[in-house]
Amino acid sequence: MTSTGEAVQFWVLAVIAVGGALGTVLCRKAVHSALCLAGTMIALAICYLAEGAVFLGIVQIVVYTGAIMMLFLFVVMLVGVSSADSVKEVLKGQRVAAVVGGLGFGVLLCAGIANADLRNFTGVGAANQAAGGNVQGLARLIFTQYVWAFEVTGALLITAAVGAMVLTHREATEVKQGQRELAEQRVRLGTQVTPLPAPGVYARHNAVDAPGLLPDGTPAEISVNPTLRERGQMRHLGSDLLRRMGELEQSTAGWLGRKAPKPRSGAELANVEQTATEQREVESK
Repeated sequence: MTSTGEAVQFWVLAVIAVGGALGTVLCRKAVHSALCLAGTMIALAICYLAEGAVFLGIVQIVVYTGAIMMLFLFVVMLVGVSSADSVKEVLKGQRVAAVVGGLGFGVLLCAGIANADLRNFTGVGAANQAAGGNVQGLARLIFTQYVWAFEVTGALLITAAVGAMVLTHREATEVKQGQRELAEQRVRLGTQVTPLPAPGVYARHNAVDAPGLLPDGTPAEISVNPTLRERGQMRHLGSDLLRRMGELEQSTAGWLGRKAPKPRSGAELANVEQTATEQREVESK
């Protein structure tokens, strides 16, 4: 006979375990599947503890949930699974093999449930007493009747750990280009002989949202971070701003006793103002 507390506990844990198992199969992200499987293992461990199999429940939490599942999770996080990898079949026929293996496992599971004796229960207490204890009974089964399955499982886990290290180790396939090689490549292509100015260069402004000005006075938008350009946070350098910055530099140079920078010509200011106006018109459209 089962008490009310045991029945409630079983149905609550059973729902959690089955829900986690379904989430393991149905989740699209491998990390979510691993976390759902960890929840299923914790629910099973509580069931073991409630039935008196204390050693098996603790091992279920410490070894499977705390070690093996975390190992799987770390492998997934290190290797990485993208949407492109999920639709690419690396091994030919793996989908067919997975379907056949799943059907075979389902047949074995159904056969095991059909042949189970659901009328006469020995109970964990009687089994522990017959074997001399829970730990002694598990040790006898693991190292006698199920020793082959135990060794194969250990070899599988070691292979998974070695495979994770092999997959995450990437050797460089080409020599990294230095400054000299990059400069020679720019000259060879002829598209950009010299590097672009950094934000604020030639603009008399040191803000990162101020585009650098080329020698002809036109702003180089590419010198500003692409994120700021996409957000529309790039500062437009008009002639008025340049004139005020020039006045500030003149007064600062006089106060410090330094040589004042050369003021910009009217043509340069007009060119900057025209470019800024065109940029505002494009953004407004």
